[in-house]
Amino acid sequence: METPPLVALDPDDPAYRLVTLRHRDERCDGVLALLHTVTDKDRHAGDLTPHLMERQADGTWSITYRLRADHRGSYQLHPFRGEAPGTARPDWLHVLDHARPDPYDTEPRLPARDGRHPASVLSLPEAPAQPYVRRREGVPRGRTVPHTVAGRRVDVHLPAGHGEGPHPVAVLLDGEMWGEVLSVGDTLDNVTADGAIPPTVTLLVHTMGPGRPDDLSCNPAFVDLLADRLLPWAAREFGATTDPAATVIAGQSAGGLTAAYAAYRRPERFGNALSQSGSFWWPDETEFDEGSEWLTRQFAAGRPRAARFYVEVGLQEWMLLTQNRHLRDVLVARGYDLAYREFNGGHDYACWRGGLADGLAHLLGAGEGAGTPGADGTTGAHGSPG
Repeated sequence: METPPLVALDPDDPAYRLVTLRHRDERCDGVLALLHTVTDKDRHAGDLTPHLMERQADGTWSITYRLRADHRGSYQLHPFRGEAPGTARPDWLHVLDHARPDPYDTEPRLPARDGRHPASVLSLPEAPAQPYVRRREGVPRGRTVPHTVAGRRVDVHLPAGHGEGPHPVAVLLDGEMWGEVLSVGDTLDNVTADGAIPPTVTLLVHTMGPGRPDDLSCNPAFVDLLADRLLPWAAREFGATTDPAATVIAGQSAGGLTAAYAAYRRPERFGNALSQSGSFWWPDETEFDEGSEWLTRQFAAGRPRAARFYVEVGLQEWMLLTQNRHLRDVLVARGYDLAYREFNGGHDYACWRGGLADGLAHLLGAGEGAGTPGADGTTGAHGSPG
């Protein structure tokens, strides 16, 4: 009989769980488990062996992970014929193109784009609550309408009962992922209906095309376009506020870097930055090299900006964790209003979709939930930029 992921207490440490994944496929020669960011770390190290399932006497395949009880992550399984997949980039892309969700998972799956299969989601008992993610019955529905602004696709989510305004405004980068794939409108409707944020005009800016590396790399022209073209347009068309204190820019990865940069470059338009797993190593991935962490150095040396920040990063993000902590320390030292959280997960929309709602609630609403202790016990540092 097939079973969903089996979660058991670690007999040596109650803070951990032993999570067993199972799969049945008599036609394959092996099964690779892809636990988001965790498997990828070993792939970068050139060894996928720790993630190969073992064949059991009953013909099934299984693998057991030891994970902290607050871990959340998306995962997939990749049955293969012949030799195990290699770790070179072409091999890994082939794996990602063909990996599938666990057929015996128990949580709603995480949709994917570019023709790839959805992922299963594993949320252990102490993972941060995500009360706003799933569509709820009985919640007043907003509407999302497509537009083109300055030659760029922008989908606008208007809250239920949208009126003249002025309304708070949120600019969400990688909008095609959030809107078309992840249905973030449901999250926005839920967080509004619960009173965690006021009715907000949300601008889902499409940035996942070939120009993404240029747009989302501390590009002053891109940030100025958002500040000088997009926000005035939203004010005219939808009653979006021009008050920077009620304006949020949010992004993940390179988008998280760009959100923080927007508050640095144009704080008179972007008074709040929501950064999730920000690529603050940019432009040099070598830690502590004089060319790395350019934006953090600007915050350290420049005059303080009148901006607030919500920054979160995953404990499994070995390529980003140290750099996000550096930014945290600089913002605290410079007296910025900062909420900082570390979640026990990876570079993963399964984590980001909950953090996005928490960040918006913190920056636009009462902030309940966003300031709860992170994995390192951090609740936030609050000061005045002066």
